[in-house]
Amino acid sequence: MKKLIIFDMDGTLIDSSLTIVNAINSVRTNLGLNPMDEIDILDNINNPHITPARYFYEVDSFAPEHEEWFSDYYAKNHERELRLYHHIKELLVELKERGFKLAVATNAYRVSTTQSLGHLEVLEYFDAIACHDEVKEGKPHPEMLYKILDQLNISTKDTLFVGDGERDRLASESAQIDYLMVNWGFSDYTEDVFHTVEDLKKAILEA
Repeated sequence: MKKLIIFDMDGTLIDSSLTIVNAINSVRTNLGLNPMDEIDILDNINNPHITPARYFYEVDSFAPEHEEWFSDYYAKNHERELRLYHHIKELLVELKERGFKLAVATNAYRVSTTQSLGHLEVLEYFDAIACHDEVKEGKPHPEMLYKILDQLNISTKDTLFVGDGERDRLASESAQIDYLMVNWGFSDYTEDVFHTVEDLKKAILEA
């Protein structure tokens, strides 16, 4: 049995689709850009073949003010726009009771991550969190996964990563960590994915 379960956040633990769309478009408005279509944003959140700063904000790289504007929208709207996917909290509670270490690896920034998990009352269940602004490269690079393993002193063979997209899968493969993909978030995969939290839990316990 594995010792550590690392979760992606958006699209895996949290249904943040509305907030992500609105926050990105809020930044675009501040940059003088027209809003992007919701489907266009959600279809490319996990696309490993784009440069996010270029695609979403038409700049070469993210700047501090982009995160400030994004986080400001998050802070003002997360209470009415974010929710956990059904039965996620029950899953986290049971895994902790069974002795697993839990962690989050997200391409979101630390401020919005802790705000989101805190508001949804699950922050306390995680032993480690690695965010985009704490590593040189976000997913699909495996750096944040290694950061968590080093912090908790747990090996790759004792770890499982749960995500919902191609960036997660590629990061997991690069780190040589076993991977489980769910499709209730931003993923459009239909094969080798888990459709319910109950099926995911069984796979985790059997891994």
